Amino acid sequence: MDKLIIDNNGKATISNDGATIMKLLDVVHPAAKTLVDIAKSQDAEVGDGTTSVVLLAGEFLKQCKPFVEESVHPQVVAKALRKATDLSVRKIKEISEKVKNDNPEEQRSLLKKCAATALSSKMVAHQKDFFANMVVDAVMILDELLPLNMIGMKKCRGGALEDSLLVEGVAFKKTFSYAGFEMQPKKYLNPKIALLNIELELKAEKENAEIRVDNVQEYQSIVDAEWKILYDKLDKIHASGAKAVLSKLPIGDVATQYFADRDMFCAGRVPEEDLKRTMKACGGSIQTTSTNLDADVLGSCELFEERQIGGDRYNFFTGCPQAKTCTIIMRGGAEQFIEETERSLHDAIMIVRRAIKNDAIVAGGGAIEMELSKHLRDYSRTRPIADSCGIMLALMLPTFSTTQTKTYPRC
Repeated sequence: MDKLIIDNNGKATISNDGATIMKLLDVVHPAAKTLVDIAKSQDAEVGDGTTSVVLLAGEFLKQCKPFVEESVHPQVVAKALRKATDLSVRKIKEISEKVKNDNPEEQRSLLKKCAATALSSKMVAHQKDFFANMVVDAVMILDELLPLNMIGMKKCRGGALEDSLLVEGVAFKKTFSYAGFEMQPKKYLNPKIALLNIELELKAEKENAEIRVDNVQEYQSIVDAEWKILYDKLDKIHASGAKAVLSKLPIGDVATQYFADRDMFCAGRVPEEDLKRTMKACGGSIQTTSTNLDADVLGSCELFEERQIGGDRYNFFTGCPQAKTCTIIMRGGAEQFIEETERSLHDAIMIVRRAIKNDAIVAGGGAIEMELSKHLRDYSRTRPIADSCGIMLALMLPTFSTTQTKTYPRC
């Protein structure tokens, strides 16, 4: 069940993600803050299972409380927990299934099941097959290191969830543009890409600036010098052979019209994240000057085009040679719904990456918890009654079954 949480600023968040809910809560109790840290650690390390670890830790505390009240030493409780942890980890390794990399079809099937399991408790559970395929495709596009920052997540309001698409390359929303932008070409084959951190417009004078001139010619020389500096930059960019110019800083109307007259595409105020991802994917480097723009600092891709997605226009760079990257464009109605979809896909992506790196999986849906509970119960029956650790193990057994019932009520 999804929760609606409104913070102090009035922002509404609809989520079923444990880490998101714990972050939004105003927790004061020291033990409860520890549970929040557990959820954050689980979200950063694994990406999913945040609700399960909070419930499991809370149930452990609940089961330990009577023993502490009965004057059982905390070291005895900690010893039993460490013993149970060791037995559980051994059992998990024993019954786990290996993900075989030599059979791509079987590997993809297992990864899809892992993604579908992660999405089954989310808001997008009804479309989990559609998104499971998309998540597996996105992760398989990456290189061997599986860098998470090479998967871009873009939100576009409007349309249905099934209208979401996966782009094998870099895609970002069209930035603010001046007059003359519509005259620029919107599609190139094998273009050279210039990545800049330069402001290509006439700068306004500072508030306290003062220039004294004696005649009109001196004033005109100052104006001409400003224009000459700008046009020198534009001429050098054009001479480099670049067909697409991306800049983190603004590109003014004069520069926009200049590039349009020479059949060049430009985009200013590109977000730093998208600019760096384009640099990693297409090659080249971000330049802070217009001098020495040669082939070594220019990027390239097989196809650049601008397409309409819903009510927005997006710039697509596909066929990137330097690094394997992709972008997921999510569609949907309300903004809160799209944000929850992003969180759900992030969890599924983390799980698929983890399955590829660790190549071992176990059954979900509470099955592994029940198996561990049975294993610990059988072990506790083999321990002598005087063994405090054995007694504690037997008394701690309800934790797994109770947590399983709370987390997976339909199992």
